[in-house]
Amino acid sequence: MAIKRFSIGGMSCAGCVASVEKALAAVAGVSQSAVNFAEHTADIEGDFVVDEVINAVREAGYEAALLESEQDTEQKEAAEFEYYRALVKKYQFAAAVGVPLFILGMLGVLPELDNFSGQLVWFVIGIITAGVMWYSGGHFFSGAYKSFTHHSANMDTLIALGTGTAWIYSMVIVLFPDIVPSLAQHAYFEAAAIIIALINFGSALEMKARGKTSEAIQRLIGLQPKTARVIRDGVEQDIEIASVGLNETIRVRPGEKIPLDGTVIDGHSSVDESMLTGEPLPVSKQVGDEVIGGTLNKTGSFLFQTKKIGKDTALSQIIEMVRKAQNSKPAIGRLADKISSVFVPAVMIISIVTFLIWYNFSGMEISYAVVAMMTVLIIACPCALGLATPISIMVGVGKAAEHGILIRNGDALQKAGQIDTIVLDKTGTVTLGKPELLQVLVADGQDETQLLQIAASIEKGSEHPLAQAVLEKAVEKNIELLTVDDFSAIEGHGIKANISGEIVFLGNEKLMRGQNIDLSDWQQKLDDLTAQAQTPVFIANQDKLTGLLGIADPIKEDSKQAVQRFHKAGLKVVMLTGDHQRTAEVIARQVGIDEVIAEVLPQDKQAKVQQLQQQAQVVAMVGDGINDAPALAQADVGFAIGTGTDVAIESADIALMKGSLGNVMDAIQISKATVKNIRQNLFGAFFYNILGIPVAAGILFPFIGMLLNPMIAGAAMAMSSVTVVSNANRLRFYKTGGEN
Repeated sequence: MAIKRFSIGGMSCAGCVASVEKALAAVAGVSQSAVNFAEHTADIEGDFVVDEVINAVREAGYEAALLESEQDTEQKEAAEFEYYRALVKKYQFAAAVGVPLFILGMLGVLPELDNFSGQLVWFVIGIITAGVMWYSGGHFFSGAYKSFTHHSANMDTLIALGTGTAWIYSMVIVLFPDIVPSLAQHAYFEAAAIIIALINFGSALEMKARGKTSEAIQRLIGLQPKTARVIRDGVEQDIEIASVGLNETIRVRPGEKIPLDGTVIDGHSSVDESMLTGEPLPVSKQVGDEVIGGTLNKTGSFLFQTKKIGKDTALSQIIEMVRKAQNSKPAIGRLADKISSVFVPAVMIISIVTFLIWYNFSGMEISYAVVAMMTVLIIACPCALGLATPISIMVGVGKAAEHGILIRNGDALQKAGQIDTIVLDKTGTVTLGKPELLQVLVADGQDETQLLQIAASIEKGSEHPLAQAVLEKAVEKNIELLTVDDFSAIEGHGIKANISGEIVFLGNEKLMRGQNIDLSDWQQKLDDLTAQAQTPVFIANQDKLTGLLGIADPIKEDSKQAVQRFHKAGLKVVMLTGDHQRTAEVIARQVGIDEVIAEVLPQDKQAKVQQLQQQAQVVAMVGDGINDAPALAQADVGFAIGTGTDVAIESADIALMKGSLGNVMDAIQISKATVKNIRQNLFGAFFYNILGIPVAAGILFPFIGMLLNPMIAGAAMAMSSVTVVSNANRLRFYKTGGEN
């Protein structure tokens, strides 16, 4: 099903997220939606009509627009920047009115309300304050009205009720001073203006800080050139990327970025792929090699043919994957959303109860009840609560992307930090995945070259890494391949084929035993191979073993260091492989792996992971994402190791572009740091409200005579959101590799 991204306008707090998601759930064809309050977007999955989605969001009191291209995204960002500038102007206007009023009030130069001239001055102040509320705070009141008409409440509701109450109470005192006792005749115009100024100021700071959270996406987008030098009809011309088609020939000169994905057809060079894979060393590119759009050509000039364009390129897939992950919610975030959805109504009830208690039982003037009620409404804004999770997710996922770690969803990000057992595939994960044929052992009466010729001829149709090692050795020795008939692959065992009228078997020990081939005379040679971590490949006819190939897959340089990091973090490390038991054990000893499960067929790996899940809390599987797909899907967290062209592996939760085991530990560290950051934000938001609401309600008044000023409440509310965003942005400076 298609996933479309929409810009959502008008959301002011986490309560709005619940309202939008509820509206989207009612649209025909929408199977799933994820609304991101921090980014003001929604990822919607299903077979739906776009106009119906937009109408549903509008009926809920918000605005929606489909984001189909990077141009749409740029327009959204431009609109957000204009909104930021508008907030600054609104803040400045409100402060220009509120701050002088506050200072004049503190100096005692404003007139009393006990005469007509004093009332007239305060009436003019009230009208000016009304102008502030209309210009600087109008969006709060319109948002509150929309929420009211849709039978909901949000942050705008609290601010509109708080400042509206202050202004109405003040105007009543100005126009009818005899209604309340003289001690309660205090106008709160300056409070209403300063509260609106502070909230707008906080929102502007929040937007500015929030913009930094999407820097990872912006950097990825910035990798792609705007134009490409295409050769058409023998003429080179620079054209827009969007106009380039498939199988077009493109020239890339030294120092230029490669515009799209393709295959080199002429020339050679070295390419810096670090911006996508995190690998610092340039990669040599020859004719036939793949190149990735967005990477940097270093030295030579070459021609390549485009194979992927538009949204199919590796870079576009990476950007989409990062965006989708940033919009997703882990379990801890969904809990916060549920709390936020009932938070505003609960605060409104608390404010009413506060007013009634002060009015009926305190023995104080009514102004105290009004101030307490107003302060509760102002201080209890759920913005910080709504931002706590998504803002950290955005930064954490972006930080991971900088390391070539592509996290698919919020649950994977949260679970990665809880892993206690990590399962590693051998070939291509612990080892390079590029085996070399090191030895050819032959039976009496057999010729080494002839045996290699037979083996290479059989392996010609296979894509297995071991087969490539045999073929490369045959090419190196200029051996001509034979015609193979009746080729038959036996899954998990090997190959049966007919060469020159003779049935030949090539494969592992299980294949030989299945054909009743006697291996007893070869046991010592077999032991010698496995002691050297060489995988034995058997060759036999219908009667006996004719030869043995020793193939070794070199261990990656950083595998041992990565396993040491796993152990340092307290993780149990298991190798799960289809390779020979003794060969696997030798490699496991060399890198320090705790447990080996060898000679496992691809279809049985999933069951082995299930068994391990019964013994551990959270099991991760690391593999190449293709042969290990069932096991990756079964694991609590699946890591797919691959290159930039393998990022669309659907079976994995996390894709590692660099192909290094060290990145698995980096992902775990980033997960722990992000979840810790989310918990800090949630604790701060909850603690702020748990402490702030009772203080605002006046719980300290009987003990120390303190009643919180509504302006202080407004400042505290504004700064709570800024604090959450600033704390999340600390993740941008997080360093992996045990440097923290």
